[in-house]
Amino acid sequence: MEAKAIAKMQRISPIKARLVIDIIRGKKVSDALAILENTNKKAAILTKKVLNSAVANAVNNNGMDANNLYVKEARVDAGPVMKRVLFDSRGRIGHKDKRTSHIVITVAEATK
Repeated sequence: MEAKAIAKMQRISPIKARLVIDIIRGKKVSDALAILENTNKKAAILTKKVLNSAVANAVNNNGMDANNLYVKEARVDAGPVMKRVLFDSRGRIGHKDKRTSHIVITVAEATK
């Protein structure tokens, strides 16, 4: 049995968010929360919210035990890009792409 949580349209670059997601993939939920608590990145705050939501979904909807959960799948997908224009020198136009991410975390119960 597994439970999933998704946070869409998060205003962070997928490349930056993947640095944090890669750390917690495959870990126990308690270890992953401890890692995220001590990681000094914006992506850690967003990932922690999604992980807590996935654990709540597992406990409330599927009746799983929170102590036996581990992070089965953790990924960051690229969302839509907000394209902004910057006026440059000599009449040129530059671009500043503001990227968004979709954070997906799936937790499952560890078999003993």
